[in-house]
Amino acid sequence: MNNIFALRLFFLLSVIYFFSCANENTELSIDAYRETRTISYNNINVDVVIDKPALNKVDVLLVFHGTVLYDLNLMTAANTTLDKFKSALDRNDMMIVSVAYSQENILLGDSIIQCEAALLWLKNNASQELGITVNKIFLAGHSQGGYMVTRLNTMHQTNGVIANAPGPINLVYRCQLEENGQVQSGVVCSNLKDLFGTTADNPNAYFQRSLLNFTNDFKSDILFVQGLDDSPIQMYLWPTFKQDVLSCLTCQNRQFVEIPGGGHVSLFESLTAKTEFNNFINSH
Repeated sequence: MNNIFALRLFFLLSVIYFFSCANENTELSIDAYRETRTISYNNINVDVVIDKPALNKVDVLLVFHGTVLYDLNLMTAANTTLDKFKSALDRNDMMIVSVAYSQENILLGDSIIQCEAALLWLKNNASQELGITVNKIFLAGHSQGGYMVTRLNTMHQTNGVIANAPGPINLVYRCQLEENGQVQSGVVCSNLKDLFGTTADNPNAYFQRSLLNFTNDFKSDILFVQGLDDSPIQMYLWPTFKQDVLSCLTCQNRQFVEIPGGGHVSLFESLTAKTEFNNFINSH
């Protein structure tokens, strides 16, 4: 009887030890992976690329690519954007989700519906669907992706937002240049013109979709990165956008990092920009 009791006690203690060790390592996981999947929220579908570290509890960087003329190139853009932001990060414990939001045959700005669905999926469904615990959520975008995260910051709270060279800043100005033949015509302004007429006919329709229309009510702290040797249009409009954002009375903290001599991709090339990017994330 004593031997049986001793065996039972040994087994019980072993089980307790096993589970106590398991609890100490709940954040560890062997299932690091990179995959593409279609996610859905409120019947809005969008493809995302998920790069997950070997952890079960993760902070997440939700990233958005720039302008893509044809949707067949969306996955390339999403993967490239993921790689760019991953290389800029100074930590390897964040999960990165890159959103392949559509742009072909869609008016500029209308893709915000897909971008919002991706964010709400991450907030509300991702933990259960992926079998993990989503902790902090940060948004980051480049170019038109910066436009998207700035708009999302007027809609939903996160732990912080980073926008690199966000735009288009003012579609009235940009599309008027195209109408006057001062710059080459592009699909963005052409699509708007087909629906709304010229900028002279309906300037408000163009302005409503411009980044300048989304400089208030930021729900979370936001970091803007801008190279000061970007395109002439971006540089002409940048001071106005910056001043509007700084004048906001209904915004959380706003930070600007400007890179002298930096171009459109300064966040990914400038050591100063990368440092400020990481300081922003690590301080939130």
